[in-house]
Amino acid sequence: TTVTKPTLYVAIAISLIIGFLGGVVFSIYNAPDAPANVQPESTGAPAPNTSKIARLEEDVQTHPDNAVSWANLGHAYFDSNQFTQAIKAYNTSLELHPGNPDLLTDLGVMYRRNGQPQKAIESFNRAIQENPPHEQARFNKGVVLLNDLNDPERAVDVWEELLIINPQASMPSGSPLRELVEKIKNQIK
Repeated sequence: TTVTKPTLYVAIAISLIIGFLGGVVFSIYNAPDAPANVQPESTGAPAPNTSKIARLEEDVQTHPDNAVSWANLGHAYFDSNQFTQAIKAYNTSLELHPGNPDLLTDLGVMYRRNGQPQKAIESFNRAIQENPPHEQARFNKGVVLLNDLNDPERAVDVWEELLIINPQASMPSGSPLRELVEKIKNQIK
């Protein structure tokens, strides 16, 4: 069967959303525990993201040379779709502690969402340079090439490299990446 371009784009968009949510879950579980003297709010409801951001902003003011604090602030901005602020925080973290491929990948996502696909590609390339088998950076690079730079041939090339690294690579939706690559190759013909 042949898949239309709109269907393909919807599938890719859904995959990106699922990937983003996976990244958020990953970030939450890798965030440092709150200090013991911080008490939950009396309502029992989770604290709004603004209070988390305020706490993290205070932390980077207190510890401006702490790369982890800047990365955590970047993640909070990422989660609240504050692209420009996330980019600044991630770049500061990377200046203090260069070469973190996961942070470079998150930075690339923020550049993409901020309408800067070339900078996103550069960030994904840096992540791949730091960690050549980095699957998420390779997947995201292909997404930007396909959707933002309208370059399906290069997207396929990037994803085929990913499939060499991990033949079982799948999209965030769980669908095999190989199927998407084949669909795009058939559309290019």
